[in-house]
Amino acid sequence: MKIDGKPFRSVWLDTDGHFICIFDQTKLPWAVETLRLSDEEQVAQAIRSMQVRGAPLIGAVGAYGLAMALRRDPSIENLERMAAMLNETRPTAVNLKWALDRICAATRNHPPERRADAAYAEAAAICDDDVETNRRIGEHGLPLLQEIAARKARQGRAGEPVRVLTHCNAGWIATVDFGTALSPIYQAHDSGMDVHVWVDETRPRNQGAALTAWELGAHGVPHTLVADNAGGHLMQRGLVDIVLVGTDRVTRQGDVANKIGTYLKALAAKDNDVPFWVALPHSTLDMKVRDGLVEIPIEERSGSEVTDATGRLPDGSVATVRVAAEGTPAANPAFDVTPARLVTGLITERGRCEASEAGLAGLYPEKA
Repeated sequence: MKIDGKPFRSVWLDTDGHFICIFDQTKLPWAVETLRLSDEEQVAQAIRSMQVRGAPLIGAVGAYGLAMALRRDPSIENLERMAAMLNETRPTAVNLKWALDRICAATRNHPPERRADAAYAEAAAICDDDVETNRRIGEHGLPLLQEIAARKARQGRAGEPVRVLTHCNAGWIATVDFGTALSPIYQAHDSGMDVHVWVDETRPRNQGAALTAWELGAHGVPHTLVADNAGGHLMQRGLVDIVLVGTDRVTRQGDVANKIGTYLKALAAKDNDVPFWVALPHSTLDMKVRDGLVEIPIEERSGSEVTDATGRLPDGSVATVRVAAEGTPAANPAFDVTPARLVTGLITERGRCEASEAGLAGLYPEKA
């Protein structure tokens, strides 16, 4: 994707060929700043602090972190120790473990002096795989939007945009490029389709307000920011044609773990007969887990993310301010699980399927 006309990926090797650069997502949308990460500890901190966000991007950055660790110490003991350390930074999204497992498998049987090079090559392959995966997700999701546009044309509503509601950020800044749930939207917009996106603010970290709205605006996609609780109201009044969200983990039976608040959107969509589709890259599929409510660990983050908010002050400076009374206790589960029965279908790089064990097995027989 592009910033000010210049193409970027969300992670890239620095000129030295060993360190990596990322966009500091905690500074968006007020400033576009890059971070240079030079070792696995800096990578771990960037993931924990959410300077890196988005399950696919976290996996790619974690892979490079493990490559850096092997450059310092190529022993098998260090490989396993650093893989475990990096994996603990974000427990809900399965992409991180998937990427770290790929690095381990690609390096373990090499002699020590070749392990780091093998790790860097595998990390680069993970990034390229993510880009192509997300491009194909866009191709398979685009017909859903085209069908809505065609139906409106048949009903004499050709001048009405296709209205999409999305939650959190599943765009290019959350992946290596293109995004997952936003990939069909970008492809629809680029094809000339009239599309409009309702962007949930996505409290408490405001990924929708800070990231999704920023990148849609930078790409020229019409959008409107709404409070998290406005989605049901919009659906009741026929102002949402389809819900598109990303995911951090999908289970064998099609349960979907995503940013907190996704479940409520699925309930509202079900009650109002609005299609609820989930964009799923293969790295997010966890066939070892069946029941998402029981088996997926839900990350509990600091209560300060709920009691405090960051924004731009009238003088242009950025500050974090308290929005709750001092001493107010706060809980902060970062994700929820949407049961498969509420999901209209899954959009993958291999095509679309129902959110079920049979549906997933049809697209991924080797994993079934």
